[in-house]
Amino acid sequence: MAEHLPEELNKISPHIIRAMRWLDGFAHIIIGLSLAISVLMFTWLFFSEVKEAFHTHNLIHGFLHALGTLMLLWSVSALITAEIRYLQDGKLEVETFVEVGLVVVLRKLIVMPVQEVTPSAEELVMWVGASLILGILFVLVRWGRKQFGT
Repeated sequence: MAEHLPEELNKISPHIIRAMRWLDGFAHIIIGLSLAISVLMFTWLFFSEVKEAFHTHNLIHGFLHALGTLMLLWSVSALITAEIRYLQDGKLEVETFVEVGLVVVLRKLIVMPVQEVTPSAEELVMWVGASLILGILFVLVRWGRKQFGT
C-alpha cells in the first residue's frame, strides 16, 4: 500500500481509489457523449450555413462561415480521437491539443474577413503569429515523436 499514508488510511485507500476510477470512467463517458453530440450539432450547423448562403446568394460569406464550422468539427474529431486513445491505452498526446489549438487559430483567420468588425493590424499579426508558433510547435512535436518513438 501507500507508505506515505497513515496505517489507518491504508485500509480504506483501495476503496477510495476504486471509487475515483469509477468516477473518472463516468466522466469519460460524459465527455464522449458530449463530443458525439457536438459532432451532430456542428454537422447540422454546417449544412444550415450552406443552405443560408444559397438562399441569400452570398456564397463567399456563407462559404467562409461554413468552413469555420468545419474547422470546429475537425477540432472535435481530434478530441474524439484523443479520447478513444485515452480509453484504449491511457495516453493523452500533446500533439492533439496543439492540433486543436492550431485549428482554432486557423478558423479565426478564415472567418476574420467576414467579421462584422474589421480586425486591427495588431490583432491580425497576433493571430498570424499564433498560427506560426503553433505550426512550428506541431512540427516539432511530430518530429520528436518520430525521433524518440513515443
